[in-house]
Amino acid sequence: MYYLFLIQFLLAILSLFLFWQAIGYFRKIRLLKKIQKTPLPDTYRKILEKLPHYRALPEDLKRKLHRSILYFISTKEFIPVQLTLTEEMKVTIAFYACLMHLNLQEECYETLHTIIIYPNDLITQQTRSNGGIFTKKEFLLEGQSAGGTVVIAWNEAKREALHPGRHNVIIHELAHELDFEEGDIDGIPPLSYTRYHEWAKVMFKTYERLKERMAKGRYPGKYTLLGSYAATNEAEFFAVVSELFFEKPHTLQKHFPEIYKELEDFYGLDTATLFGRLN
Repeated sequence: MYYLFLIQFLLAILSLFLFWQAIGYFRKIRLLKKIQKTPLPDTYRKILEKLPHYRALPEDLKRKLHRSILYFISTKEFIPVQLTLTEEMKVTIAFYACLMHLNLQEECYETLHTIIIYPNDLITQQTRSNGGIFTKKEFLLEGQSAGGTVVIAWNEAKREALHPGRHNVIIHELAHELDFEEGDIDGIPPLSYTRYHEWAKVMFKTYERLKERMAKGRYPGKYTLLGSYAATNEAEFFAVVSELFFEKPHTLQKHFPEIYKELEDFYGLDTATLFGRLN
């Protein structure tokens, strides 16, 4: 009798789960159909036209991005802190998020639910241990990602979006979200089994070489492009090279062609051709 009750209970739980999944699926289908019929608002288009990365895209990719941006904004919660949420904030963040995901096969950031926007860099503390001696150090934080929630400092995000250079906090934090989609923050985003070995070989070889040079207090030549923050761990390395792939693609391709090729294959974009003239 006990086992029969247990089986019935588990079946009921499973039925509720499947019912909830079905509701979510049909809601998503209904939203996608609605978006297909919804033109991009003129206010959104004017915001996008200010972004150099958007202006550099061909018309077919722009149209594809329009649908993704509408879907992203409709399915994510934007929470402003000490500032008023604007369409510019939502559209700019959605643009870079969707640009990165434009040709990926997986769902569009299904694990990302919340985007918290601060007006300026955050001051945070980090505790470090050296020989049993613990020290606290304050540092500025432009953004943060923690599996389902992304924090963005708007002052940096806006400046970097309007003036492409080397860094882009939106790309950096969304790269962490892509990394998280396969379960671990380890510098390996969702990849097919056949590509895993080559990715690990190329990425981690360069990461280890960068760490070795950092340990010796020198990273001359091409390694200055990656910078010291990329040596923090494998996850930060992937986020940094993703920034470079979109922000300085020609330079990355020149100095680290194997990394560029892996990122080109993963993102499905030839950014050197699309955005090379921006730098």
